[in-house]
Amino acid sequence: MKVLVPVKRVIDYNVKVRVKADGTGVDLANVKMSMNPFDEIAVEEAIRLREAGKAEEIVAVSIGVKQAQETLRTALAMGADRAILIVAAENVHDDIEPLAVAKLLKAVIDEEQPGLVLAGKQAIDNDMNATGQMLAALLGWSQGTFASGLDIEGDHALVTREVDGGLQTIKVKMPAIVTVDLRLNEPRYASLPNIMKAKKKPLDEKTPADYGVDVTPRLSVLKTAEPRERQAGVKVASVDELIAKLKDEAGVL
Repeated sequence: MKVLVPVKRVIDYNVKVRVKADGTGVDLANVKMSMNPFDEIAVEEAIRLREAGKAEEIVAVSIGVKQAQETLRTALAMGADRAILIVAAENVHDDIEPLAVAKLLKAVIDEEQPGLVLAGKQAIDNDMNATGQMLAALLGWSQGTFASGLDIEGDHALVTREVDGGLQTIKVKMPAIVTVDLRLNEPRYASLPNIMKAKKKPLDEKTPADYGVDVTPRLSVLKTAEPRERQAGVKVASVDELIAKLKDEAGVL
């Protein structure tokens, strides 16, 4: 079975994001970029499936700017076999919308014919949580979202999902789209020898025109602003005072 894993280049999760002074977006100057953490988990799960003898090949795909090559090389160093980069933007501030990403991924899947697509449930930069679901709809494939557990049994996948009431296990027919959650696994670090080997692994470069997909944005970001700073807490002398503050000041009672 071939496994396809979409990965996205985002601001490293350890970096404190700064908003531009004019509110037109996020400041990316001299900011460390890395693979979206949820996508990293998806790559790790694909590698574990191959190690368990349930997958033969792992293909990593990234859609965005040319610099996403670095992200794909990270996936290759972790253990992916080859990579495909679709250069869909020249400006690092341009984010490709979920529908356009899903259409491009569908085109790649039509060519590659994978048995499973493992994707992060969302990207930490825009928090859309939409690409996996849109891709499943375009393909007409089964889907399992927010996966915290995955097991392949023949032509079906058992997906354990985190829901409000606890855990839900569903059985989906392959081929399928599975979007992964944080508690699925702990991604491995790429070793130095694997980082060196990744430089020699195949990385194909494409454009949206190669797949006949229009990536013109349908949404416009009107303004970007930082969240309000949290106010300092206060100590209360009694339960009665606490109730009064919750009722009169916080308005939650």
